Amino acid sequence: MSAPILIFDSGLGGLTVLREARLLLGEHRFVYVADDAAFPYGDWEEEALRARIVALFGDLIRDHQPAAAVIACNTAFTLAGEALRAAYPQTCFVGTVPAIKPAAERTASGLVSVLATPGTVRRAYTRELIRSFAGQCAVTLVGSPVLAAQAERLLQRLPVDEELILAQIAPCFVEADGRRTDIVVLACTHYPFLAPLFRKLAPWPVDWLDPAEAIARQIRRVVPEAPFDRDAANLGRDPAVFTSGRKAPELERLLVGFGLKL
Repeated sequence: MSAPILIFDSGLGGLTVLREARLLLGEHRFVYVADDAAFPYGDWEEEALRARIVALFGDLIRDHQPAAAVIACNTAFTLAGEALRAAYPQTCFVGTVPAIKPAAERTASGLVSVLATPGTVRRAYTRELIRSFAGQCAVTLVGSPVLAAQAERLLQRLPVDEELILAQIAPCFVEADGRRTDIVVLACTHYPFLAPLFRKLAPWPVDWLDPAEAIARQIRRVVPEAPFDRDAANLGRDPAVFTSGRKAPELERLLVGFGLKL
């Protein structure tokens, strides 16, 4: 049986990446890991969170021996990506970073916004991406402390606060010299689940740039194509691991829709 691909997130946001990865790597098994015991990551001090993620991956790599480990979380990868690669050099890590380069290539107005978590906005990594790839653009960084939690609520069919969501995305919309923001980078894997609401509430249409497809293409580049594994297919749904140990019926129903089981 071939080694699985491990997809890691602080919560449910990485399901956007899993969904795209399955389209390109359907012959592979997956393991989904949500560090929901520590959610939201934005509440943590950086050093403590980095140490937690690196230690957690020691257990995950030992238990699952993945063909690749996908950090489907901008906050986690921009904070701990280098430390993970240094600690586990035999493991192939695929990271998630804000899609600033493709946004800069696509924008017509030159006004780009990056909607992220506060941690991703603070990170020097993000500002270096802007300097490297978007020097000719005016980039607005918007860090929301609440949108990831709203996405988790939406996925679990709980009510969300549209006024709160509008207040969080409003700073993304900038007008200057007759130009308007035309691209908003979704720099948190939770946010694509809210994209229909973003479109509904936005003051004007923009391109909401979802990085999940690009991440899936990168996984395809680094993970060799494998023959279809009939034994693995017969096992049914792929495993999902939640670090809190949570086993709620509504969570189990949600995961079934993504081909996962607790």
